[in-house]
Amino acid sequence: MERSSKTICVRCFVSGKVQGVFFRASTRRQAELLGLSCRASNLSDGRVEVLACGEPEAVGRLKAWLTKGPPQARVTGVACESIEQMTL
Repeated sequence: MERSSKTICVRCFVSGKVQGVFFRASTRRQAELLGLSCRASNLSDGRVEVLACGEPEAVGRLKAWLTKGPPQARVTGVACESIEQMTL
């Protein structure tokens, strides 16, 4: 993905029933549909960490999607922070 001056990056921590329910794959698919660069990883404490970069509107849409996730997930919290642009 080509980065523009409008590109932003976020790190989000998603908690709840988010492991073993295809959360990472669904997140990457959703990010791809939104034109974002994205990486999603399981954490040892049961959360999923999501790193995403792209246009602000698309990042906002992904953040909203993270509050629900795929049908099998039960999201209880999402905490996001802006981070420096990075290569994913």
